[in-house]
Amino acid sequence: MRKLILITLFIALAATSVAQKADFQAAEKFSAANLTTRTGDLAVQPAWIEENDIFWYSYKTPSGKNWWYVDAAKKTKQPLFDSRFMATQLHLITKKAYNELDLPIKELKFDKKSTTKLTFQIDSVKFSYDMLSRALAIKDTIHKKDRKEPRWAAFSPDSVWFAYALNHNLYIMKRHDKDSVGVQLTTDGEQYFSYARNGSDTAKTRKQYPVVRWFKNSEKLYAERSDVRKVRDLFVIDVLASPRPKLETYRYSMPGEEFVPQDHISVFDVATRGRVDINLDKWKDQTIEVRWSSQKSADKLIVLRKDRPLKKLDVCVVNAVTGEVKVLFSEEIWPYFNNDYAQLSVLNEGNDVIWWSERTGWGQLYHYDGNGKLLNQISDGYFVTGNVQQIDTLNRMIYFEAFGREKEIHPYYSLTYKASIDRGGMSLITKDDASHSMSMSKSSKYYVDNFSRVDLEPRSVLRDNNGNILMELERPDLTELYRTGWKMPETFRVKAKDGVTDLFGVMYKPFDFDSTRKYPVISYVYPGPQTESVPYTFSTSGRYNVALAQLGFIVVNFGHRGGSPQRSHYYHSFGYDDLRDYALADDKYGIEQLADIFPNIDINRVGIYGHSGGGFMSTAALLSFPDFYDVAVSSAGNHDNNIYNQWWGETHDGVEEVEKKVKLKEGETGDTVKISFKAEIKKNQDLAGKLKGHLLLVHGDIDNNVHPGNTIRVADALIKANKRFDMMIMPGQRHSFGNYAVYFERLMWYYFAEHLLYDYRTNADLYDYMGK
Repeated sequence: MRKLILITLFIALAATSVAQKADFQAAEKFSAANLTTRTGDLAVQPAWIEENDIFWYSYKTPSGKNWWYVDAAKKTKQPLFDSRFMATQLHLITKKAYNELDLPIKELKFDKKSTTKLTFQIDSVKFSYDMLSRALAIKDTIHKKDRKEPRWAAFSPDSVWFAYALNHNLYIMKRHDKDSVGVQLTTDGEQYFSYARNGSDTAKTRKQYPVVRWFKNSEKLYAERSDVRKVRDLFVIDVLASPRPKLETYRYSMPGEEFVPQDHISVFDVATRGRVDINLDKWKDQTIEVRWSSQKSADKLIVLRKDRPLKKLDVCVVNAVTGEVKVLFSEEIWPYFNNDYAQLSVLNEGNDVIWWSERTGWGQLYHYDGNGKLLNQISDGYFVTGNVQQIDTLNRMIYFEAFGREKEIHPYYSLTYKASIDRGGMSLITKDDASHSMSMSKSSKYYVDNFSRVDLEPRSVLRDNNGNILMELERPDLTELYRTGWKMPETFRVKAKDGVTDLFGVMYKPFDFDSTRKYPVISYVYPGPQTESVPYTFSTSGRYNVALAQLGFIVVNFGHRGGSPQRSHYYHSFGYDDLRDYALADDKYGIEQLADIFPNIDINRVGIYGHSGGGFMSTAALLSFPDFYDVAVSSAGNHDNNIYNQWWGETHDGVEEVEKKVKLKEGETGDTVKISFKAEIKKNQDLAGKLKGHLLLVHGDIDNNVHPGNTIRVADALIKANKRFDMMIMPGQRHSFGNYAVYFERLMWYYFAEHLLYDYRTNADLYDYMGK
């Protein structure tokens, strides 16, 4: 008995020596909500004035908010107005007091034919202002019931007509004509195959915004409809609805299902009321999407057509008058097309087509003529081009971002380049070692460049189209931020499990970091494949990571093979046909390397968390490596991608086309082969029996993106495996948890504090600074 008492006492003392108090007060202080007021704005959002090389912007600092007016050609910057003067004039007109340091101005717009006259809105009053005379006047009083422009109307570019949907059908009506009546263009609209953007049953009785776009000359409009009449229903229940819980029903196709949305395009002529239905049929369950319509005439569309497995693609030109379809060029790639950067740019009335392709394994830009002939390759090399940011049609130049071309610069930093459309020969125009974003004038002579790194303060500058800095616009005043004790995170590089692929990440430490201590490590994960949730531009909060680290953790956030389209086709598609497991080995191996590099990391106390795909991955990691990961917090996870949306599962895990012979009835003729698809994706509940550590599952009960059934199925499997776990359902919450996100963040703090720091304080113990 004495020996047993001594052993128990030893264990208790050992546990006490390991237990650490989580610093909840520091976590609260450095949460995202409490840091926003410490910085003001971090980037300039320019509003270019029509065709001019002039723009305005507002910028908020801890000293107040100002509005600025910049003439790029003259390299001048001046106040749009004096804020004290404006507050005084507003007071004289409205008799209301306004804070000159933070005027509540909204909807600021310059007159189309002026660079000095503008309007803006405060509350329900619209004001006009002349910069030259400094004259301020009330222009209009706006009331919701008096709204002149209905939200359900799609206006033609010449402002003569507008289109709308009613009872699921398409109508047009003349604008500003009190005697005009709606002209019905269709009779075939119905629920789930509607001309209304919101095709719910309410579209029967109320006017709705239509699924149409106008040709620029306003002579025609085209509708892109999706037929989901055969797609099966999915349901969530809003338990908070009053007076009784309410069933919410929506159409939702899942991987491998027989009935999926069917896309259709129709063109309508305003003058004749004529209609042309475009026949683009080629592959079963294909998707089609209009990417361009002719600008001067109304005779052409350019459409992307893809097969269901997303391995084959056609770029087609459609005659909007006859409905004739011609394939300009085709592509085929394995395992699937990258939708994140697959851009199509059309100019010169369809005579020039610029197309993004991974045909070499690296995303590059290609120039075709209007007949589909490849003229030249615009960008070339072992790197990935990103978004096209501007096309100068007059000088035949294209401006775009690219990743990984400059070997001395981080491969995830967005750098800006320009190239000749006809000759290629790209050149770098933003040389700073940082990630850049561009906003260019319509003349393409000047652009505003916002750039930063996670460990570099933001800067906003005005440049010419060669990248030369013409003017410093803004640098945020971070004095108040630094006074709190805030510090920048560290960047790092480790290897993937293959030992050769570089993985890049960010590390967050407590701001009172003690080099003599060991800290548990927590990995924040998102597997992709459409992006890696690793911040490479400046961020005060790193989402939850800064605050989480202050509890007493080292928080790491790095990419994994299969996570980002910015690296290469191989890197991006690494996880194909392995949607559950592909990122796990890299995360584990990366943490092990970091523990070797940083002796303060306690490799025996490892946590992991993530949301959505990260919720899926964090649970999979805990169950796949139960002797390595100790704690996981998994929120809104798509744990069973067989019941997640069809596009996601089939794209990233594959779908198999199946031919099945069908026996015809007597007297019937036709095909004897039925084409269907099947898919099967590995799911987290299959691993439930491996749970050893602590798992917290969280989900919103009306999440209509990742259905709560994903989490409930995992819970069911864990119960059947006789495993202990924790679960929280967020009542009345969608995928992002809405206003409950703050509660979720604190819940996560408690969970990691309890199971990695062994801090089991109760709500009463924490009352002084949590949830007071």
